[in-house]
Amino acid sequence: MTYCLGIKVKEGLVAIADTRITSGTETTTAKKISIHKNGKNNLFLMTSGLRSIRDKAVTYFEELLESDEIPYDKMYKAVNAFGSQLRRVADEDKVSLQESGLFFNLFTIVGGKLQNDKEHKLFLLYPEGNWIEIGEATPFCIIGNSGYGKPILARALTSDSSIKFALKTGFLSFDSTRVSANDVGYPIDVAIFKVSEGSLIEKRFHEDDLKDLGIMWGNKLREAILEIPDLWIEDMMSMPDTRFINLQQ
Repeated sequence: MTYCLGIKVKEGLVAIADTRITSGTETTTAKKISIHKNGKNNLFLMTSGLRSIRDKAVTYFEELLESDEIPYDKMYKAVNAFGSQLRRVADEDKVSLQESGLFFNLFTIVGGKLQNDKEHKLFLLYPEGNWIEIGEATPFCIIGNSGYGKPILARALTSDSSIKFALKTGFLSFDSTRVSANDVGYPIDVAIFKVSEGSLIEKRFHEDDLKDLGIMWGNKLREAILEIPDLWIEDMMSMPDTRFINLQQ
């Protein structure tokens, strides 16, 4: 499984991708985010699904970026181009994959800002090559193992959040997933696009880099639970068991 998270706030974009790949009893690591920068053009891709589909589609897309055939001056054009390459891979490999019992299941998060975009953009691409744009109402999307890390994002994050708050919340979302699912784990790749600077920066974090934050988060959670009033629990526990009383009568 995979954990890839894209966040869009007014200050910029945050991308977090784990690197764990599990095959049977074997666990390896592989990069799930690719960064593409050229002048004022900044774009990242994160994928969840069969590795062979991902590598082929990204390779085809990178060939297009290196050529001058199509001007990618807006994000939606680049997203459409990647969707076309995804459909190309489907035409080439989907039938043979299905015959082997495998699903054509690549989901992709694409974010960035190209030279003629009015603002930074974030998109979710489906295996069929169609896409949706992530907006202010729900300023994030997760592909892969999404169940464990979504609640904290839904409760805490808004489009007005600072990029630092978005990154901290995103990390805690990953950490919640990591401790709940053994197919998601370190190291993680983090990319940030700051509107004020107009460029993408990327860094890889290993478990030792962030272990103390995970421990702190667990302690804070326990403290917060203890602070929640428990009078309602005491009232419930002091109620007579009416079923037992009725049986005695």
